[in-house]
Amino acid sequence: MAEIKMPAAKPEATKAADTKTTTAATPVAAPAAKTEPVEKAKEEVKETEAKKPAAEKKKPGRKPAAKKPGRKPAAAKKETAAKTTTTRKAAVKENVHLEFAGKSYTSEDLVKIAKDVWKYDLKKKVGDFKAVELYVKPEESIVYYVINGEEKGQFNI
Repeated sequence: MAEIKMPAAKPEATKAADTKTTTAATPVAAPAAKTEPVEKAKEEVKETEAKKPAAEKKKPGRKPAAKKPGRKPAAAKKETAAKTTTTRKAAVKENVHLEFAGKSYTSEDLVKIAKDVWKYDLKKKVGDFKAVELYVKPEESIVYYVINGEEKGQFNI
């Protein structure tokens, strides 16, 4: 007769407490998951609005321009332009110095001399000077050139 019976209300109270904790945790997690796509969508809208030129942004007090039949809206053109854009890597800055027999030349100096030869010695237009290949022979103090893949020659340095 020493049995002690627990009241029936206590197990229900623990069940109710368990459901409260699970329900309390669920609403907290659900809104966080829902707000991420909304925030991403808002950011995308802001980015596209920032990319629009001033002419496309709505101005107060103006009526929208009448659309011409058969023409695509300007927004569609912008989207295709944005897709084709690629990122460029930064070009490597280079300086070449050639030193021999107490003389020093950079690649820019040698190209300038080749342009002078093109202009003054060969009597050609500077605008026609498109590409140059230089071959330096320091032991002979001579630079061999090929200008525009056709004109060959040499000059002393």
